[in-house]
This record gives sequence, structure tokens and C-alpha cells, in this order.
Amino acid sequence: MVKEIIFLVEEAEEGGYIARALGYSIFTEAENIEELKEMIVDAVKCHFDEKDMPSLIRMHIVKDEVIAI
Repeated sequence: MVKEIIFLVEEAEEGGYIARALGYSIFTEAENIEELKEMIVDAVKCHFDEKDMPSLIRMHIVKDEVIAI
């Protein structure tokens, strides 16, 4: 059983957010973080059987910032 699954979350170029699970073929996207959380939970439930369901989902949110000099 997987104890924890980690999603890398990035801002999408066209707006909103995209998330992908590290080590699994699970991808999802949403317009805002709250909706993304729901989409991630739904995607995890679709990917795993109940007996293999992770007990924790961690979101690692990456934000690129550019500083002009």
C-alpha cells in the first residue's frame, strides 16, 4: 500500500494550474487551487483500488518568478 503520493503543481501558461503525480501516470488541471485539490483527489481515487489507496496526498506547489535587473 502506498502511504503518500506527491503531486507537482505548476501554474499553466494559459491560466489555472496543472498537477502531475511523481512516479505515477496521474495528471489533472483546474482553474484554481481549491478546484485542483478536488480534481487531484478524484484522480487518485480513479487510479488506485481501495486497498491500495494512499492515505496522504502532498501538493508541492512550484511558482516561477522572474526578477529583472
